[in-house]
Amino acid sequence: MGEHGAAPELGRPHEHLREEEAVDDVEWSGNWVAGRLGVELAGDGEIRELLGLALRRNPKRAHLLVSNVLGKHVPQRPSVVHGVGYELGERVRHLLGESEARRAVVLGYAETATGLGHAVADGLGVAPYLHSTRRPVAGVARAGGFEEAHSHATSHLLLPEDPGLLSATGDGSPLVLVDDEFSTGNTVLNTIRDLHARYPRDRYVIVALVDMRSEADQGRLAGFAEEIGARVDLVARARGTVRLPDGVLEKGRGLVAAQEAAATEGEPPAPRCAPARVTLDWPAGVPDGGRHGFTPVHRAALEAALPAMAGRIADALGDARTVLVLGFEELMYAPLRLATALEEATTAEVRYSTTTRSPVLAVDDPGYAIRSRLVFPAHDDPADGPGDRYAYNVAGAGFDAAVAVVDSTADTPALHAPDGLLARLAAHTDRVLLAVVPSYVPPPAPGAGSSPASHRTSHRQEAAMLPDPLRGPAFSSYAADDVGWLLQDLSDAPLEAPTEEREEAIQSGGAHYAESLPVEYQPSPQYQALFRAALDTSAARIARAVGTVTETVLAERGPRPVLVSLARAGTPVGVLMRRWAQHRHGLDLPHYAVSIVRGRGIDANALRWLAAHHDPADVVFVDGWTGKGAITRELAAALEEFEGFDPEIAVLADPGGCVRTYGTREDFLIPSACLNSTVSGLISRTVLRSDLVGPHDFHGGKFYRELADSDVSGLFLDTVAARFDEVADAVDAEAKTLLAADRAPTWEGWAAVERISEEYGIHDVNLVKPGVGETTRVLLRRVPWKILAKRGAGADLDHVRLLAGQRGVPVEEVEELPYSCVGLIHPKYTRGATGADGTAVTAK
Repeated sequence: MGEHGAAPELGRPHEHLREEEAVDDVEWSGNWVAGRLGVELAGDGEIRELLGLALRRNPKRAHLLVSNVLGKHVPQRPSVVHGVGYELGERVRHLLGESEARRAVVLGYAETATGLGHAVADGLGVAPYLHSTRRPVAGVARAGGFEEAHSHATSHLLLPEDPGLLSATGDGSPLVLVDDEFSTGNTVLNTIRDLHARYPRDRYVIVALVDMRSEADQGRLAGFAEEIGARVDLVARARGTVRLPDGVLEKGRGLVAAQEAAATEGEPPAPRCAPARVTLDWPAGVPDGGRHGFTPVHRAALEAALPAMAGRIADALGDARTVLVLGFEELMYAPLRLATALEEATTAEVRYSTTTRSPVLAVDDPGYAIRSRLVFPAHDDPADGPGDRYAYNVAGAGFDAAVAVVDSTADTPALHAPDGLLARLAAHTDRVLLAVVPSYVPPPAPGAGSSPASHRTSHRQEAAMLPDPLRGPAFSSYAADDVGWLLQDLSDAPLEAPTEEREEAIQSGGAHYAESLPVEYQPSPQYQALFRAALDTSAARIARAVGTVTETVLAERGPRPVLVSLARAGTPVGVLMRRWAQHRHGLDLPHYAVSIVRGRGIDANALRWLAAHHDPADVVFVDGWTGKGAITRELAAALEEFEGFDPEIAVLADPGGCVRTYGTREDFLIPSACLNSTVSGLISRTVLRSDLVGPHDFHGGKFYRELADSDVSGLFLDTVAARFDEVADAVDAEAKTLLAADRAPTWEGWAAVERISEEYGIHDVNLVKPGVGETTRVLLRRVPWKILAKRGAGADLDHVRLLAGQRGVPVEEVEELPYSCVGLIHPKYTRGATGADGTAVTAK
């Protein structure tokens, strides 16, 4: 057995942002406890820089050693927190030698040392990492466990995805066990004893920030190593000891009781801001931490993704100068690494700490380590039931902004409740961001039954080969936060063909319609003026429909839906819904755009990506409008192979009576239907062609950068959003009415299309395009035969009449039409032009 002591001295960490004293004048944060309980902390030169003292609200132990460099109770520079663990890992690598270091496995302790253990594994560089957990995970077999005697929550579980991670390989692979402090040694020795009985090995290394064993305990390690027949080394940054007077436990309880009785906390202050969500785009296939194992391959993928994720956080923080990144209980490493990357991405002063289960007395005194506390209910449905959770040294610390980082399991209504963590943070800072890391769940063991969780894991593994979503301004003229496009960029591929040439090939059965693109319509000055006039006239009407459908979604699909628009007609609607949720409720909803192709279904790889990054139950599909309901049916059929997704579509307008979630069932002019890419972020229709889209690719799309001068995408969004406030009361009333109404689909539109198809001798419903939006598409993309207009339809059809006139297409006014208009595609080439098995032109 060997023992290795302190490293070179570490500079004193910043303690509290509100403290202005010079470093040498800062009072030791253990004086308050030491003076009142007679507790003495002795040790080497930096022990008081590393540790302060507080009082536990725990019947098993009176005092708490509060680390200044762990990032749990005391906000600290993230580079310091990670650097301390990393340095310990380097020392372990030196101790073991390169050969044994390559075979080592690192095990950290929940909840306090999960991040420290991970940083030690980083310092080793080549070691996989696992940490114990107090969160049972359905379907994951327990590979071990132990008790932590002095803790308020004692049971630890070991749940590796690969059970072989804990077993010796037969060549002396060492196990490195990491905890924040090595006091009596009972916890670590219990672990080694349990694991050694199952998976005996030759060598163990214990790593701790501080070795605080008493003289009586210091001899136990050698005896234990001899007992199990293995070498046991200890690596610690500093050494010290705590001397406790007789009766300290009873005296501590009395002191806690007296302080709590004298405290007058009163009602928590009201929030100063509305929390907002920041989308991380966490790399697919990378676990959120070491609960089930974290390999060097995972580490490399995370390191590559960190700068972009930190950049998104920095952009969302704006001009904040002092920022707290707050992790969540066992989720320490992911927020720590985001915080270290944020330090490099911004000039703001960044601090890092995490929430905790540990109940500790707070005393606002410079000589006490826990100056303030925030109390909030648990928000991850813990196995041991509900209870209070805490964030220490946050209130009153002077942070401009806080970034709360949780895993998706903990992103629950309790987190967002009026007494939840986000509201508590918002009472003490001017900006609160929420970043959610997808919770990793291992797949079931071979032969085990499947479950929704195992399906999500399977999707994560399949999604590991997929890229992150495309975002503006690199792809589309929309802002990066408006939408992430789950597409591949085919901007350089020659895909366009003249309209008549396409139509001939389409109706002759040449190839699928999604294998090419029409030439983008370039609107005349007259048509552009008509668009702007229509936008001015209909903006309030659209804003009201946007508000109504968004409020319906929020009421029926939960407070944190993931908007997934069907590119491209649905995408402007998805952006507007996101803006409504942000404007009215302070919600920052994720929004993605995916491709769906009639006859081919929705992009399966996009669904796998979504399942890897979000709970499929939270996904709400969004489209612009319904015609006869073909896409509604297409989506429902496509999702049968993907568990957990709800096939219901939310649309702005449902004149066809095809869905139950809508803003209106009127068939009115939606100006975004008047144009193509220039009102949809300069993105083309989606493309699906086997020579361009492989089995592990997203469907394709083009970014028409050359049309930037004609782009009105931002104008459309801003004009509608400017009317949100004036329609708010009407939206509230209409949403309330709709939520209480019978909104079952009537499929009235489908019946009308069948009737028109027969009356006009077409005999193919796929050549009948009902509604203003679909009629406009016929005139812009296809070879139209004639337009049916409802008698008396007014300005909503001005652009239709203009386009029809330009192309020499007759407009026939008819009675009793359930739509404002219907476009009929020329049937001269045979049927099947754009049907559910729609054929289309091949690019020439």
